[in-house]
Amino acid sequence: MRITYRILSFAICALVALQAASHAWASAGLGLYIAEGGVVDASAQEGPPPFPEVMGFMIHGMNGMFVIPALALILLIVSFFAKIRRGVAFAAGVFGLVILQVTLGLFGHGIPLLGFLHGVNALLLFTTALLAGLNASKRRVSARADAVAAPTAASASA
Repeated sequence: MRITYRILSFAICALVALQAASHAWASAGLGLYIAEGGVVDASAQEGPPPFPEVMGFMIHGMNGMFVIPALALILLIVSFFAKIRRGVAFAAGVFGLVILQVTLGLFGHGIPLLGFLHGVNALLLFTTALLAGLNASKRRVSARADAVAAPTAASASA
């Protein structure tokens, strides 16, 4: 379970990076499309995509609405069985930030300032998932190893 927890945490990090990359790719394509005289209005949503980079918006939407939330929920469930110190807290933090991220993303279409918070929260989500994975990567020292090490340390100081 510890390995599963670690893999899920790092996978969420990778998917958040994919989110940023896909949105940047789509935004750059949109900018070029407009610079070349293209027009974006409601009719652009009908028929074939007006520019190939529009696929980045699709990747961003599907990944952010379905894949990352599913992995965050699975991470939270796994955290209860992984027996990682502070593992549940990190997983709950990741899950909470994912819920906030989806909310900001959805409401950001109507309130553009939320788009700014969406970007900042993505950094918080990435960092929390990274810390969760790194926390799970630490070797756990058993109580027995501590008991064996304690007399040795006490005799060395005497």
